[in-house]
Amino acid sequence: MSRKTPEVRVPRLVGLMAVDARETARAQGLLLTAPDRPDFHHAVVDYVVRQYPQPGAQVPRESMVYVWFDFGPGEGGGGVHEPRIPRPPRGGLGRELDEPGDPSTMVLSSP
Repeated sequence: MSRKTPEVRVPRLVGLMAVDARETARAQGLLLTAPDRPDFHHAVVDYVVRQYPQPGAQVPRESMVYVWFDFGPGEGGGGVHEPRIPRPPRGGLGRELDEPGDPSTMVLSSP
C-alpha cells in the first residue's frame, strides 16, 4: 500500500491522446483541464501538444494541470517550413574543424 504524499510530480502528457492524458493525470492525483477545448472531457483521440506545469514539476496533490491540443498563433504546427529566412550559414561541420595543415609538415609516428 503506497502512502499518499502531499506533493506529486507532473507526468509528461505531451504526445498522449486526450483519454490517456486524463487517465495518467488521474493516476498521479492531478486534475486536468484544456483551455482550448470546452468539450475536453468528451475528447478521445486528440493529441496534447503543450502542458503547464512542465513535466517533472512538484505540485500539490489535486492541482490543476493545463493541456492544449492546438498550437497558439505563431507557436508552430504543420505549416510550410521552407524556404527558411534567414538562411542558415554555409559550411556545416567544416566550420567546426581546424583547417588542415600542410601535409609536408605533418609528423607520422611509428607503431
